[in-house]
Amino acid sequence: MANPNIVLFGAGTMGRNHARIISSSARANLVGIVDPFEASGRAATEQYGGEWYPEAEDALRAADAVVVAASTEYHYDIAKQILDAGLPVLIEKPVCPSLEQTEEILSAAERRGVPVQCGFLERYNAGVIAAKALIEDPVYVRAERHSPYWSRIKTGVAWDMLVHDADLVSNLYGAATPESVSAELGYFHPESLPGAEDVIDLTLRFPGSGIASASASRIGQRKVRRMTVQSLDSMVEVDLLLRSVTKYRHTNIESTDGRVGFRQMTEMEVPEVSGPEPLAAQFDHFVDLVEGTVDADEERRSILPAHRIIASALAQG
Repeated sequence: MANPNIVLFGAGTMGRNHARIISSSARANLVGIVDPFEASGRAATEQYGGEWYPEAEDALRAADAVVVAASTEYHYDIAKQILDAGLPVLIEKPVCPSLEQTEEILSAAERRGVPVQCGFLERYNAGVIAAKALIEDPVYVRAERHSPYWSRIKTGVAWDMLVHDADLVSNLYGAATPESVSAELGYFHPESLPGAEDVIDLTLRFPGSGIASASASRIGQRKVRRMTVQSLDSMVEVDLLLRSVTKYRHTNIESTDGRVGFRQMTEMEVPEVSGPEPLAAQFDHFVDLVEGTVDADEERRSILPAHRIIASALAQG
């Protein structure tokens, strides 16, 4: 098929990143940006191309597919409009800020045969991809995702940040449903909306005795994106910001010829990691989905596990 015409919803910080990627892609055309604020919408189209639309109706008529980077609280209504138009959609995580709304949107998409992709950006992180090739039968996974405070985010840190790690952890354990989910939530910042948590610590147990823990905080003083995966005979560390990977394997413990003490030996493997910007790789996957070279049913099914984990965690708050 010819390069699909893409309409983007949202001209904020994340929307502009998507606009940059779409406009520079050789596989798609950015034909419009929908944003209710004219100054933001026109500034984005002047920089990246396409037409500014204050509302969705006219924009959707010009589209072959849609990318949604509007604020999370608007996802549900926007997604319903897109599904009514029968257009494939890449929607930033989470699909909706509740499991019930997400399940409704995905069920409607399945009934209508409309492809849906969620913006689980870390799936396309070159460090994560390299690490997965080194991981052997994980039994314990630890993830950390911490950031300084950003008042523009209205949802809590679980839907905004931890959903990424819930997706990564779930995929490492074969997308199995956790046998148990436990969480501690903290509400600290005076600018956060009521009910929007600032810190969450999550523990999961998967079938086959796999355990995972993950923390997310938006009261950190620097960005941290880190994951450690332990198997019985190896450990893999990933820095998701630097896209760097290190694998450790403890190989020997010896006494020191009758002397007090012992010597430990650990092998380190540091593979060279390279790959496209994750947002560009994610958009390429979306074009594949639009063109029908990716299984749309499988893509939709892959969205729910992380959303279910976060909903279970928040139910304990």
